[in-house]
Amino acid sequence: NDVAERGEDVHETHKGPSVSIAYDADGNATKAAIGFARGKGLDVSELKVVDGYIFAETTTAGLDTKEVLSDVLPSLITGLSFPKSMHWGDLEERFVRPVRWLVALFGQDVVPVTFANVTSTNVSRGHRFLGESELTITEPKDYVDTLTKNFIMIDQDVRRETIRKQLTELAATKGATVVWDEDLLDEVTFLVEYPTALCGTFDESYLALPSDCIITPMKDHQRYFPMVDGKGKLLPMFLTVRNGDSKSLEVVAAGNERVLRARLDDAKFFFNEDRKTPLAGRYEALTKIVFQEGLGNLKDKTERLLTLGAALAQEVGFTDTVTLERATHLAKTDLTTGMVSEFTELQGIMGKEYALLDGETPAVGEAIFEQYLPRFAGDILPSTDAGRILSIVDQVDTIVATFSRGLIPTGSQDPYALRRQTIGIINILMDSKWSLSMRPIWMKAMELLGVASEKQEELLGQLENFFILRLKNILLEQGMPYQVVDIVLSQETVTVALAEGLGQALTANRIDENEPLMQAYTRIFNMVKDVTFTGVDESLLKEDSEQALYKAALPVYTTNRNALEAGDYVKAVSLAESLVPYIETFFEHVMVMDKDEAVKQNRLQLLRMTYEVSNLGKLK
Repeated sequence: NDVAERGEDVHETHKGPSVSIAYDADGNATKAAIGFARGKGLDVSELKVVDGYIFAETTTAGLDTKEVLSDVLPSLITGLSFPKSMHWGDLEERFVRPVRWLVALFGQDVVPVTFANVTSTNVSRGHRFLGESELTITEPKDYVDTLTKNFIMIDQDVRRETIRKQLTELAATKGATVVWDEDLLDEVTFLVEYPTALCGTFDESYLALPSDCIITPMKDHQRYFPMVDGKGKLLPMFLTVRNGDSKSLEVVAAGNERVLRARLDDAKFFFNEDRKTPLAGRYEALTKIVFQEGLGNLKDKTERLLTLGAALAQEVGFTDTVTLERATHLAKTDLTTGMVSEFTELQGIMGKEYALLDGETPAVGEAIFEQYLPRFAGDILPSTDAGRILSIVDQVDTIVATFSRGLIPTGSQDPYALRRQTIGIINILMDSKWSLSMRPIWMKAMELLGVASEKQEELLGQLENFFILRLKNILLEQGMPYQVVDIVLSQETVTVALAEGLGQALTANRIDENEPLMQAYTRIFNMVKDVTFTGVDESLLKEDSEQALYKAALPVYTTNRNALEAGDYVKAVSLAESLVPYIETFFEHVMVMDKDEAVKQNRLQLLRMTYEVSNLGKLK
């Protein structure tokens, strides 16, 4: 009702050539004036003269809203983005579901639109079983009310909260609490039009299974919500949502119980069969599972992980090599089990369960589980060092292996989820605070994968660029200014800990807005960017201001390095600020490019030493 039937007319004034060019001495219009008028759709007699120039006044009629909508709606529909869309029948158009009908109205008028061989009308449909098969929508304001009366809860936010409220209240009547999963709630929200919650049960004997063996079939396969008691113990009940009213709920519940029972019977069978062979006895079976084409099997990968994990453990000072080696040896063995073959979501989870049942230590079991963390954005991170190491080397091996085959993610294509895995490594390093250079890890992984030596340098560059880009995005998402991010990523050696810690310190000090500091160190950088620090000869420092800078910078040079190594980035930034007055005085009184080459080079060395205290990397 707030949209006009047509757009406003547009009145414009266009300036043309000067009068002396537009008209001849006799006042007749020249070709310039005639051409100008024609270009604006006017007769030359309609031109006006103002302040020695000719002007054309034009009016463009506003477009008919209905016609505009008819033109733009098809592209708006095709522009809708879905995780998965597909062709239906022999149609060219792609959509998430087959398009059966299309309603497009402006006021009481149907806007003519055709999409996927369906032409718009003013007729919609109610709930398939509860509503009318044809509903005439008189005008847009009636749409929601008409659909609601026909058992279609059109607003997804209302639908989601209705489901949440129903499930919460129904669980409370059972003395239980819903095990919430927001992704599952979203999925169910978009599976139903008129939600009604119901409760089902299953035999308590299934509770002898590990809880994940019950919850996974419930959530991932049947879209059911588990319930727990006040102590967090899983109950032999579940909640689900039907797309309909409350009639015959007991029949619907019985049907859902029957389906879940079959799933749990499968889980029970797989569990019992899997227990006949301990994880350690499954190691050789990894030879039957291909890792990637041309890169061997999972046993080959595991042996690489053993070596790569030992190298990473040494880098970060992890000494419990027994736990790490055992967890790595067993890491992939649960992939040979029937349970994980049937319920792939349980990889790592069942590895931990089976390992503990086999008598492995809790530390080994936890590391086996944590190797797959994080599994998605916002997921929990490994909490143990063995788990962190195993997760990092597992992902590094996959990333390097995939890159070595030339399968580098481009655009939206990332079939091996290498971006997610790289972000996972970065998040683990941020969480652990390990000051780890990734370069030796990339190099070791390439060596273990047998990458030809002549290809390693190029591949290393690709890996580092890919890693740095992900790190850059994460730092920007943390709110760091672009200039700060550029500074920390231009350090001679970039580690995740340095990038995050120094970036936070620089951001807190608003270093990008500190003009005296930035000007001082930028001036130095422009002079010494190609200078390698070899030392300062104090005997060649003749001027008071250069001696003062040297005496101030020398202890700071050592203290700054110690602060960086200790992760005290706030102190490192403050040290750089402390030298700014000395730098300004130096440039006021000292000519760096002295005629004496020895003095000149010594002053450049002094400035190089001073700049290395700045922690500003390669300034742009």
